Amino acid sequence: MFNLKIFIRALIICSFIIPCPALSQSISKVHFSGLTGLSADSLTLSDNSGLPFKREKPVLSFLLDEKMQSTAEAQASVERNGYSLQFGNSVRIQLIQTDSDSLGWRCDVEFENISGDTVTISNVLPFGSDSASVSITGMGPDDLARARLSRPGYLPVRVILPDNAWELGYTSFDVQTGISVCAVARRMETKGGLNRRYKTVLPPKAKVSYRIYADIFRGEWQNGLKLMFRDRYLYDISEFDNSLYERADLAWIRESYLIMLQMAWDREFFDRSTGLYTFADVLRKGMDLFGYIDVYGLWPTWPRLGLDQRNQWDLYRDLPGGLKQLRILGGLARQNNTRMFIAYNPWDTSTRLENHMKGMASLIAETEADGVVLDTQGSSSRQLQLAADSVRKGVVMYSEGMAVPRDMPGIISGRVHNAIFLSPELNLNKLIKPDFSIFRVCDVGEDVLHREIAISFFNGYGTELNMFRPGGRDENYQKDLEYLARTTFILRQNNDAFLDKEWTPMIGTQADRIYVNRWRAGEKTLYTVLNMRHEGFEGKLFRIDGNIARHYVSLWNHENIIPVTEGGMTWLTSTTEGWPASLSGTRMEGSLDCIAEFPLLLGSKLRGDSLMLRSADNHRVLVWKGNPSNSTAFREFRLRSDTIISLRDHFGYYEGKIVVQLLDGKNLLDENIHHLEGGLPWLVSRVERTVRATGIAPDMILIPGTEFSYEVGTSEDFMPYPGVSGLTVSIDSFLIDLYPVTNARYYEFVQSSGYRPVDTARYLRHWEYGIYLPGQENYPVVYLSLEDMKAYAKWAGKRLPTEAEWQLAAQ
Repeated sequence: MFNLKIFIRALIICSFIIPCPALSQSISKVHFSGLTGLSADSLTLSDNSGLPFKREKPVLSFLLDEKMQSTAEAQASVERNGYSLQFGNSVRIQLIQTDSDSLGWRCDVEFENISGDTVTISNVLPFGSDSASVSITGMGPDDLARARLSRPGYLPVRVILPDNAWELGYTSFDVQTGISVCAVARRMETKGGLNRRYKTVLPPKAKVSYRIYADIFRGEWQNGLKLMFRDRYLYDISEFDNSLYERADLAWIRESYLIMLQMAWDREFFDRSTGLYTFADVLRKGMDLFGYIDVYGLWPTWPRLGLDQRNQWDLYRDLPGGLKQLRILGGLARQNNTRMFIAYNPWDTSTRLENHMKGMASLIAETEADGVVLDTQGSSSRQLQLAADSVRKGVVMYSEGMAVPRDMPGIISGRVHNAIFLSPELNLNKLIKPDFSIFRVCDVGEDVLHREIAISFFNGYGTELNMFRPGGRDENYQKDLEYLARTTFILRQNNDAFLDKEWTPMIGTQADRIYVNRWRAGEKTLYTVLNMRHEGFEGKLFRIDGNIARHYVSLWNHENIIPVTEGGMTWLTSTTEGWPASLSGTRMEGSLDCIAEFPLLLGSKLRGDSLMLRSADNHRVLVWKGNPSNSTAFREFRLRSDTIISLRDHFGYYEGKIVVQLLDGKNLLDENIHHLEGGLPWLVSRVERTVRATGIAPDMILIPGTEFSYEVGTSEDFMPYPGVSGLTVSIDSFLIDLYPVTNARYYEFVQSSGYRPVDTARYLRHWEYGIYLPGQENYPVVYLSLEDMKAYAKWAGKRLPTEAEWQLAAQ
């Protein structure tokens, strides 16, 4: 053993120049040095190039009985297989670098209690943490979810970690411009101690071992998270079998964002006073609010299972009407785009014996169930999926808990459990496997759901309405349902973005405690915004490239967003609501925005009540009378050519917002927002084409075609003029009468055609006895309606001039 009182290098490196392609490399060595303790100061990569740190860092830091400790400050010595560090008379650490490979550097760390009293070890953090690094570790009061992400310049934010990794420590830091190190510490084994969620309790002589994994990455700090969580699965599994995720028959769950679980004796499902199923009403209400419920799960088991000898499958069989009736209800659900789930209770071992796999398969076959809720489980099994597959394709397993990375290959959906009352703002399980379908359990009747719905939307996943608890279906619940309908609508229209495997959490923002995640799909970029500031927010929020071939829309408010450029930087603005400060820390806090960056595809224009739409390459064009929702009136078009539609023809007399959406199937491609204002005149007539003249009649003159613009204005705004000023119009050559239509000419028309208007009030009131006064035969005819004039023009083989033609002829 050799004491490190004199500076020691574990290894001399020849070069600290890292070539550009080095990020295809991985860390093979971390070099330690120390005067009184043990620190890290450089790396060697797998191509033998070197990379120095900007400053020395402890090999790790941790909490010993809630007090911060660092290897840089401990008594350290070199041993044959590594290093030994002692922290007073309490804990000894053995640290051994193991063989590295393409997955980076590894180091085993063993903590041993050498005292005569019990100690706790927690917050083991590789390379420690400082104001310039990003880290994840436990923080704050005891809670099921007390892990926090710390970023330079921002307050820590709570995060959800896999259920086998709440104790992990993560850190990343820059070593050169654009090149960073990321590392994670995982608890591996405890001998004689007790594992807690965030700490390890070590009686005397007990041990706990951790393994540190580290590697390099390029670019923004989130890429380190992606490397460790998404690409390396937190080293929980070496290879990921993606077979279930590639099955076409199971793909439907990835488009699902709303699950409802309900007890079989719920009065909304079955009316005991009439003995009739009221399930159709559940589906109808779901359609009215959400368009449809993605999944409905029927639960007749817990808490009644075990009161008699009937097993879980018997409780389904004994429902009114039996399995035949359940099959009918399942068919009704699927007719309304809803899948039907049954429940599986693996703890059902003391009732009537029946093989669980065979019983479940039989029930799936007889009811045509589409999925199974796995009670008390955080994973599935090959046997469960095979049992379902043996009788029906497309059956999804849905676990009560959230699968940890090593279990994710065997199940494709799970939950954020309601045991966590206030969900952390960021769920890193979504980063691990973006196409794993996650649903936040909202326990109806426990409390309001607003905050949990908002956080689910921010993280790009769905919600489970758990209806098991009695009551709770009051006016607050109705408000929550309306809020949920709003988030679900946007999630469904942008499902392609929320499956983005390259999504980026927590991009930089101008203000703290307002968080932004970025998602991409094709040419569309989506930003989900979660505001946790009780005063709300309005103003510049985050930077963008400012591409002029893009435009920006708030999908939450359905308003256009104009980027703000200041000091050579372009920003997007956001507006989110606030709430009374007294409600912070409750489920009433939180507000949302969702900003979309679209290419210029639609290019729709509103002129008067005429909406001009471009050809849409056979995509769907939806025109909404107000903000899009499942309760908003809309019209759908498939346009093969440019088209003009009259909004009055489709929506009647209406003032307000008109939203135009372009969709490819169900996925939103572009959105335009227009505001239809009342009190403004607009052109409602259409030009009627006439037979082209072959010559110029004596009573007409030729007006040569041209392009021109003209102004129309008034000093009195009570009677507004049409918005034609400043427009350039192109006019073909046309013939126009030299003089106004005379009384004599109109009399000839009446005598020849027998024309008589339906409404004769004030019609030709300057005539007497059906004819003009003597001597007024060449006076202009007056007291006519537009319909009268059109009838005359048609009789004469002509038409009325357009406004622009009349202006051109007059000037």
